[in-house]
Parts: sequence; C-alpha cells; structure tokens
Amino acid sequence: MKIQPKFVILLVMLSGLLPSTVAAAPSLEGNAALLYAVEQSANLRGAISVYDIAAGHRLIKTIHTVLNVGDVRGVAASAVTGKLYVAYIDVSGIGMVYCLNIYNDAILWNRPISPGVDRLAINPDGQLLYVPTWEGGSADYINVLDANTGDVVRKIFFSNRSHDTLYPLSGPIFQETKAEDGSGKYLYLIDPKNYAVSRVGPYSDILGPYAVDSMSNYVVNNVMHLWGMQVANLKTGEIMTASLPDHPPGDPGLLHGIGWTPDQKEVWESSSGNDPHVYKQTLTLKSGRGSHWLTFDVTGDHGYVAPGKGSSDGTEIFDPRTHASLGVIGSSEDMIAIEFVDGKISRLGDQYGIGRR
Repeated sequence: MKIQPKFVILLVMLSGLLPSTVAAAPSLEGNAALLYAVEQSANLRGAISVYDIAAGHRLIKTIHTVLNVGDVRGVAASAVTGKLYVAYIDVSGIGMVYCLNIYNDAILWNRPISPGVDRLAINPDGQLLYVPTWEGGSADYINVLDANTGDVVRKIFFSNRSHDTLYPLSGPIFQETKAEDGSGKYLYLIDPKNYAVSRVGPYSDILGPYAVDSMSNYVVNNVMHLWGMQVANLKTGEIMTASLPDHPPGDPGLLHGIGWTPDQKEVWESSSGNDPHVYKQTLTLKSGRGSHWLTFDVTGDHGYVAPGKGSSDGTEIFDPRTHASLGVIGSSEDMIAIEFVDGKISRLGDQYGIGRR
C-alpha cells in the first residue's frame, strides 16, 4: 500500500521544571496565542497553567480550578461556546468532569460522571461531550453529555473498557478500548448523526493512543506488543505495520503517545523507555525518564512532549521542522493551544496530534 506523505517516526523522552514567575497576561480584548495546559504535577494537579506561545511560552497565569484531583484524564474545548472541559478521577476514585469559562476563568460546573471517565471529545458546535467510561472499567458504552450542564443524554454501546475518544477536524467520532475479549483490537467509528458504529481492524493487538490525519483518510496507532506502529487506511480498511529496527531486549509493552506534525510530513511516537531505538531520529530529552503523550499547536510551530503519567517532570517544547528543543514548561499532557482574534477565540488546537494539512 502506497501512503502519502511518507511516514517518519521519532521516539522521544523528556523532563523539565515549572517556571517560577507569573507575568501579566495579554489582554483577551486583542490577539493572542495561548497554551492551556492542565497540570499533572502533585502540587498543582487539575489546575490550568496558561502560557503565551509567542513570548517563548511565558507563564502568564495559573487558574486554580477544583480540589482533590487524583488523575487528569483529558481536555477538550469549544471555540463556539468559549468553554473548556477537563475529565479527571478524584482522589477517592470517582470519575469527574469540570467546565471552565475560558473568557473569565470561572468554573461553571463540576460533576461526577458514572461509571467513570477518560480522554473525552467535543462536537464542532460545542453542545455535546463524548466521554469514555474508563479503560479500567467494565461498562460497554460511552456517555454523551450535554456540554452546558453535564447531564448524560445518551449512551453509545459497542465494547467495554472505553478509552481515548477523538472527534477530529473532518469527523467522525473515533473510539478505542482496552477490551481483552478481542474487541480491543479494533478502532471504532461512530456516526455523529445517527450514532451508528462501524470498526476498522483487527489490528495485531489491543490498541493504544492514535491520531487521525486532516481528512480522516489515515490513522496511526500505537499497538500493544509492537515496537513501532500500525497505519490504517480508513477508506479501505487496509492496515500496514511500520516496525522499528533494533528491537530492544524484553517486551516493550506499549509505545504510548503518537501524533502527526500538523503539516503531515512526519509522525512522532513517544517511548516509555530510557533507550528508544530509531526509525529516523531520536529526540533525547532532559530527564531520560520516558514520555507518555505528545501534541502540537495549531500552526505546527511547536510540538509538546509530555513526561510519564503523573510525573512532575516538565513538558518539553520542540520545533517540529528543525527538531530543536525550545524549552520546558510545567508537567502536562492535557493541553490545547487557543488563538484569539479581537478578544474572541478564532482557532483551537487539540489534545491529540491530529493532522491539519
């Protein structure tokens, strides 16, 4: 199968320190490009650090949101409504979602979502949230929430242990699971109009993180027990395996974190190990303790490589074109770049590394 553009894998590891000073925020009455990063470090977990991208990712404010956040599970936002949503598990193990007004930093609601939560998505008009019921759970559906209230308005049934919901630029809704009954070897596609469910696969094993190109033609997938990735043609269902050479001794488990550079010339893939082997190039980061997630800003000028889950190591910034390190911000894998024009949200990034060509 011939796929354009050529896929290139980079494996990455990282670390860093949280900036210690807070500068005056740019006025949202004008133009700005800001990164909203939900903190995962122990002392700030669940708060949102806001960085001025054009000013070298200067920290301009930290929004203290809700208490008792145990594990941040995902973030989504709407340019239409000006609201941002964070899925998290509280310290007692309850799945929660909170809603933030981006324009005034107010928490509008904070609700438990039964039976659990995971990496969520939002529809283009900002009215519905699609919330998995958690990779460690047993429910065989995801919840659809009213984004204005947090009320569950529908359940979409297909498989258990749902995890990582994505609604990319060209749709449809994508969903994967950690199910061990064979259904976890498929990527699910949900029609947002009638909620019909179809699937692509089987892959070689249970799926991990994934990312879709700008036209929903191809999807790149981390896969359990694969040192590399699998690439699916979403129109034909054909799956290609891209294996990395020089597989290190032992079982790699799961390479976790994958994304297209916005120009779709490269695919970056994270490594959880200390000695990642390379298909094209390795970006060795500051801690050497591995990475868990990656994404990019809207323009493709910055790539963000997050540390291990729950780590207080920093998230490192790279130039996607030169692969040069540009610095380190606070510890977050749940982040969205938001662009403002004349005080209004004009464009949004995504927590996933989706294509934008």
